[in-house]
Amino acid sequence: MSYLLHVDSSSLHQDSVSRQVAASFRAAWDGDVIHRDLAVDPVPHITAAGITARETDPSQHTTAQREALALQDGLIAEYLGASAFLFTAPMYNLTMPSVLKAWLDQIIVVGRTARVPVSAGRPAVVISARGGGYGPGAPNHGFDYVVPTLEAILGRQELLGLDVSTIIPELTLAPVTAAMESLLPLHEKSMVDAHRRARQLARTITQTDGSAA
Repeated sequence: MSYLLHVDSSSLHQDSVSRQVAASFRAAWDGDVIHRDLAVDPVPHITAAGITARETDPSQHTTAQREALALQDGLIAEYLGASAFLFTAPMYNLTMPSVLKAWLDQIIVVGRTARVPVSAGRPAVVISARGGGYGPGAPNHGFDYVVPTLEAILGRQELLGLDVSTIIPELTLAPVTAAMESLLPLHEKSMVDAHRRARQLARTITQTDGSAA
């Protein structure tokens, strides 16, 4: 374990608020980084070959199964080699980008990464920007299927068992949406808080994880 695995999934690249906040985390991170940009280089969605290869004798693998397993093996090795994780997961239509779900489906394998304590307790930071507000009191409260889902997938001991922290820059449409003009101060505060928390988490994780230094 010797590096931060930074997994990006926002399609907006430099215009992505999630990526901008992640840049603040990276600026404060003291250690090596492997950056996997799923928007630029997406991994394929899980296939029947990828699923069946896990339970089929290797001597009986088809060409498709061998190729699918090789892909999984590479992604899993990269995952297991990380001492900490940084995910950008903006809200797209109430949930995470499909490229991130595809990556998760490839690396979550029972007996290798799931239901075994290989990565339990390793820190993970999820940065999830969204155009509106989904917290208590907001009209859309209860419709956030990004953060709760990722907290479950990444954090449940039956799955990856990571120690998950979240950063949620919200109301990102306020600067460009007339109807949200009154919410601009809340958006600006959210952004300041997000960048501050990103830097703080990066420093804290680096200090507590000797392999990251």
